[in-house]
Amino acid sequence: MTEGTIGCEAARTDLSRRNLLIGIALAGASGIAFTRQPAVANPVVPKKLFEAWVPRRFGRWDTVSQSGVVLPPPDALSDRLYDNLVTRVYAAPNLPPVMLLLAYNNAQDGVLQVHRPEFCYPVGGFELSETRDITLKAEGQAVPANIFTATAPNRVEQVAYFTRLGAAYPRKWSEQRLAVMRANLAGDIPDGMMMRVSALGIDQDEAQALLGDFSRQFIESANPRLQRLLLGADSEGIDL
Repeated sequence: MTEGTIGCEAARTDLSRRNLLIGIALAGASGIAFTRQPAVANPVVPKKLFEAWVPRRFGRWDTVSQSGVVLPPPDALSDRLYDNLVTRVYAAPNLPPVMLLLAYNNAQDGVLQVHRPEFCYPVGGFELSETRDITLKAEGQAVPANIFTATAPNRVEQVAYFTRLGAAYPRKWSEQRLAVMRANLAGDIPDGMMMRVSALGIDQDEAQALLGDFSRQFIESANPRLQRLLLGADSEGIDL
């Protein structure tokens, strides 16, 4: 065997070893990436079961309709954005009717996230006031929330809402995306819940008191499993 042939054989051996080491390193990296891949921690809630959890009457409030509620705009992702979407209109003696929208999805990631009302209303032709921070209270818990006024021809609607993603209550879209990213980095795909309540024919200060009291009564009267979706719980607490 010539010196050149020996050199070629040695080079091929070194190349094979390098390829083997690279292959082992890539396989190890893939394994680590797989084990750290975020996992969906919350079960899908069947639509009929979710609807059954929403009370039709509580306190002095009773369901009168499911129409008149501004809905998220339809798009190609609608069926994936919301596992559950329930709308109701409630009435009580001597009080303005309150419109309710509940939207829930068991998995919020970087692509699929619950639409915030500031996105839905302008699509429907509304002009929005500045969004203000408020706090809703239920079951002894203070929930960060928002309120704004939506104005369209022949309609002025006061809108309050909160969004829960995992253990976070983001008030802004940027906070919502950050909450999802943090959960993903921790190895979780959080669930997402939005409760939106609104009323017509009153000013924002009056609406804040009305919608805050309505929200408290609704949450405290709701099925305990719906309460856990609204106020947050680990997946073990959601017994389907």
